[in-house]
Amino acid sequence: MPTQTSTSQITAINQANLVQRTWTATQLGNSMLNTAANRQNLPYLNFDATTQIVSGSDSCNRINASYTAGRDTLQLGQLATTRMACLNNNNLDQKFHEALNKVTHYQVYGKTLKLLDRHGNLLIQFETPTAVR
Repeated sequence: MPTQTSTSQITAINQANLVQRTWTATQLGNSMLNTAANRQNLPYLNFDATTQIVSGSDSCNRINASYTAGRDTLQLGQLATTRMACLNNNNLDQKFHEALNKVTHYQVYGKTLKLLDRHGNLLIQFETPTAVR
């Protein structure tokens, strides 16, 4: 007889899939990001389960915020960022911040993380080289 997985077990699994990886942005809204040419300049995020802090880069500046993750919900706190001048990045940093401010949900499948708004629309898609178990 199969065992039933509890909601708390699913939540723990989803949260474990989110953390301890570097997630590099590959899509912002409907726009694919040029991953081959600019990999070092793409936005990325790292979620730390111990501190409940997400940190990374918006393509120009370092960023961090507190976060709370549920089964499929994700709440980000106020973004803190360095203030370097961002030239020639087509406002990618601003677009990334705007998208992060709308995040309410997430999905992790294999090497892909999707951050979604309250309607389930894709805001940002990320990839990681480390496969999720």
